[in-house]
Parts: sequence; C-alpha cells; structure tokens
Amino acid sequence: MQGQSQQQAYDRGITIFSPDGRLYQVEYAREAVKRGTASIGVRTSDGVVLVADKRIRSPLLVGTSVEKLHKADDHIGIASAGHVADARQLIDYARRHAQINRLRYDEPIGVETLTKAVTDNIQQYTQVGGARPFGVALIIGGIDDGQPRLFETDPSGTPYEWKALAVGANRSDIEDHLKENYQEEMDLDGGIGLALNGLASVNEDGLRPEGLGVTTIDTESEQYRVLDESEVESYLSEHDLLADETETETDE
Repeated sequence: MQGQSQQQAYDRGITIFSPDGRLYQVEYAREAVKRGTASIGVRTSDGVVLVADKRIRSPLLVGTSVEKLHKADDHIGIASAGHVADARQLIDYARRHAQINRLRYDEPIGVETLTKAVTDNIQQYTQVGGARPFGVALIIGGIDDGQPRLFETDPSGTPYEWKALAVGANRSDIEDHLKENYQEEMDLDGGIGLALNGLASVNEDGLRPEGLGVTTIDTESEQYRVLDESEVESYLSEHDLLADETETETDE
C-alpha cells in the first residue's frame, strides 16, 4: 500500500522524478500515443511517404474531418498518432516556425531544424508545473537540399531520425514488417506499397481507401502532395489489400 501511495504522489507531480528515475506522466503520454490509430513514414531514394490509418468508425462520419496528415511547409509533411487536439497544437507551432524562418532568412526551414524546434517545445511541458506532456507522437518528413529526411517526436521531447517507422497502435508489429521488407533504393511507389502492406499486416479484413491518408514529398519537386481516394484505391488493388466489399456492406 505504501508503494502504491508513493507512486501516486509522483503521478501527480508532473515535473518530479520518481526514485528510480522515471517521469510517470511522460510514460502515460506514451500510452496515449499507443491508443491512437497507426501512422507510418518511409524514406525512399525518391522522397518521403506518409500513410495514416484514419479508421472511420461510423458511416455518418465525414472522412475528411479526421485529420492525421498535415502540411507544415511546401516541402515538409507531418503524420500524427495519439490525441488529435494535441497534434493540432504542435502542427500549428511547426507551421508558424516554418513561416518565420522563410520571412527571416528567405529560405525554407530544414526538416531537422523544424523537428528539433518542435521537440524543444514538447520538452518544456515536462518541466512546467500546472501543465501536462503532449499525448501525441509525430512523424515529420521532408526534403533537405534534395535529400529525404524522416524524424519522430516523442512525448519526452526527444527527436529520432529513421529510415522507416510506425507510431501509434500495433507499432512493434508494423515495424517488424518494415524491417523485413525495407530497401533503401526503393522508389516512392515502393515506399507507398511498403507502408500500405505494413498497415495491412495488422488489419486482417483489408484496407479501405476512404479510411486511409497517403501523402508524398518527392525529391524532384520538393512539394507536399496528397493522393486522392482513387489513387489510394489503385495502390490497394495493385497489392491485393482492398477490404472485401461484402464485409464492408455487412459492417455498415
């Protein structure tokens, strides 16, 4: 009982380390990320691919209102997993920072520079009383001087650079698939296929185009591009990942 009450005291003290060096609120924020639907990022030789599972749970819900993929700048995209409202705050911060950089230096901000600015902002909320950590993880991908870059932000405020990763639900299972099938020389089409197959590996019933978001930033144009529903459907058909129509009608 004494141990439990002691842990509860450290739970309430957001900025206080426990005796074994843990910040419980940051760990709980990571658990909140795991409850969010998955997002995947893949770095290819031709650019960056971001894929998000929007998982539309009701036929009455307007799919475009589920925001998981965001344009931070012309050459940078962000995917999120966890609390959507928390993600919106961080993405607004990233957009402002990117625009300030353009106005101040007359050049696009670097992907790593933007990521570290966002994680610095996240980290402040682990040291300020009366606040809580952000319950969201972001995948920030884009082009730096013609080179694709892909980063993850953690609720602790730590940035990580990846070749391919997943955040949100079933992260370890999806990353197992990415590890087995990732190839550094793959092109954008290969990256999209890898991400969709990774998502399908934890969805036994297949995938539906209206429940997915797919964006790319290629090295040639360095422009954020959203794939429309028909394009996503063609990729799903090509990789035999489409959900069965009969099951779809039954579910609805």
